[in-house]
Amino acid sequence: MSALPFEGDPGEQGPLRPIELATGAVLGGATVGLVTVGSVIPFAAALQLVAAVPMALIAHRYRLRALVTATIAATLVTFVAAGVVPAIGLISSATLGGIIGTVKRRRGGIVAVFGLSMLTGLVWALFSVGSLLLLSASRHLLFDNIRNASRGVQDLAARQTQLEPIGRAAADLTDSVLRWWWAWIGGSVAIGMVATGLFSWYVLGSVLDRLVWLPGRDRLDAPHDDRPIAPLPVEVRGAGFRYPGATRDALCDIDLTVDVGEFVAVVGHNGSGKSTLTRLLAGLPPTSGTVERPGSAGLGRLGGTALVSQRPESQTLGVLVADDVVWGLPTELAADVDVDGLLGEVGLGGMGAKETAALSGGQQQRLAVAAALARRPGLLIADEATSMIDPDGRSELVELLAALPKRHPMAVVLVTHHEADAAAADRVVHLAAGRSVEHLPAWPRPVRDARRRPMGETILELRGVQHTYNRGTPWEAPALHGVDLSVRRGEALLVVGGNGSGKSTLAWITAGLIEPSSGRCELGGKSITKQIGRVELAFQHSRLQLQKQTVGAEIADWGGRATGSGAVGRALDAVGLDRSLAARSIEELSGGQAKRVVLAAIVASHPQVVVLDEPLAGLDPEGRADIVELLARLRDSGLTLIVISHDVADMAAVCDRTVHLRSGRILAAESARDTALLAHSRVPHRDYPPAPLRPPGDAAWRLEHGGR
Repeated sequence: MSALPFEGDPGEQGPLRPIELATGAVLGGATVGLVTVGSVIPFAAALQLVAAVPMALIAHRYRLRALVTATIAATLVTFVAAGVVPAIGLISSATLGGIIGTVKRRRGGIVAVFGLSMLTGLVWALFSVGSLLLLSASRHLLFDNIRNASRGVQDLAARQTQLEPIGRAAADLTDSVLRWWWAWIGGSVAIGMVATGLFSWYVLGSVLDRLVWLPGRDRLDAPHDDRPIAPLPVEVRGAGFRYPGATRDALCDIDLTVDVGEFVAVVGHNGSGKSTLTRLLAGLPPTSGTVERPGSAGLGRLGGTALVSQRPESQTLGVLVADDVVWGLPTELAADVDVDGLLGEVGLGGMGAKETAALSGGQQQRLAVAAALARRPGLLIADEATSMIDPDGRSELVELLAALPKRHPMAVVLVTHHEADAAAADRVVHLAAGRSVEHLPAWPRPVRDARRRPMGETILELRGVQHTYNRGTPWEAPALHGVDLSVRRGEALLVVGGNGSGKSTLAWITAGLIEPSSGRCELGGKSITKQIGRVELAFQHSRLQLQKQTVGAEIADWGGRATGSGAVGRALDAVGLDRSLAARSIEELSGGQAKRVVLAAIVASHPQVVVLDEPLAGLDPEGRADIVELLARLRDSGLTLIVISHDVADMAAVCDRTVHLRSGRILAAESARDTALLAHSRVPHRDYPPAPLRPPGDAAWRLEHGGR
């Protein structure tokens, strides 16, 4: 195994891998923005110095060809956007970043930086001199500028007798520069590159050292397999996998066979090894045992393996639905795809011209399936594809996936932590702690705790709130229509509704992050948009809110300058996490831990109201029970909660009242208990039996361990 901290052996051959292309595109785009803004805005010229950082990151983590490809693409975009000079500046930034990143990657030192800087300085010197030799008009213009500057200095010096020697020196220097211009310009460029390289070794190198914790590995990346694409049948025999640096196997002794025409479900709780198994099926070699198939897995390639993840928005690239279906396919293959037919098959018929940004979560998952089918896959893997959508949408998506092997020569593997999703599968594989088991352990369902402190006066009020995205444009999309809502101090309010009903828009408005198109949203009688931070919002995807390197730094940042280690520890105590977790890297957190850290950060910021957008999404039964228990504890402390969730039965253990949202309108309000009973009557299968909730004050809080 390579000793390098990131991917991409310098001697490795083969085309650019997806992680190299994706990182190059993102960081190259950032470089274009920095260089362009720095060249257009006079006082932002320093941004061109910062532009070397993204390119240095590429050189630090991946092969030279990734840096060259990103540089060429970014240079062409910069040339079109800003002209020749900024484009040359981008190449210069990429050269500098490439030197520092490459030396850091190969664990070199300042001697290597000096040598590479000298070499590139000579190349740039030859380029500069050669350009002036070829472009005579530009050379004469440069010479005229030098002469004019010299005359200006001489004229100023002539006014004072004591300054006349300076004037004569300027004249002599000008004559020398114009006579030996190629040596002066070439030498200046070379010396400047060396000096800049040595300076950047300390400055830019320190930045790279501070960014080394950022993730740079593609866990789906597998060695190149030059066999013909043939993912099925795939046979997993005694397979295990241990991630680099881990102390235990994520998978152990797994036996599984998947053939054409099968719909197989893999069920397990968070950390059971489900996602690791999908990576082995997608082509990642096991560290023990074998995975055999007649050809290569062909991940993402025509006729190979397709993967649909739990976050469909991360797989959506096209602006329009029809564009996204064929995104990335060669032109000749895209022309042969029956886009309308595929959209009709997945339940999106007639929506080809609709913007992907206007789709609900369930519709985005269906679009991801359509895009996968456009590649005519032999194996389709749906990794937690049902975890982020409402119960009705989940049932419809499972029904769609189950029907695919009957319509196409393919197999489907559904990975989920919902037993109900596996009901239609031909076979079910249960995973626990990385091993195959007969049945999963049952976890307690939380029940409502009747002991509550009384609620206070109205603290948050919405009146006639309407919101339309892209208002006044051909792409305007109404989201909310005349919403009236009041929330009392200390109340826990549950907002339910299907995907696309406007729940997330309501959450952002109540947090003051979006100003409604009309109507008012007030906290304590004042507009919430003027009180940012008084209402905190916990995102559905907790990882998106965690920006610092460690847990402690994240919580302290939310709490403000006065937040010390004691306050960080108390915030961790409040959410049932061990104080030692403060030193843990954000990248090492499990999904449940990330949600708790966001809640700890919110506790440290002392808000009046907390809005939680799908706090149970993506969690297994144990994780859901733990989060519900945590929310009950926060509620009992007097915090006002607004919970937006599909998990009505679970959240009824916390919430006092339920508000139903459909198509941007509030339909009804009722007690959370009545809503839960109604939800139970509609669910044909339950993942686990109900059991009493542990008391919120119980000291034996379960500390979650990160699983892959």
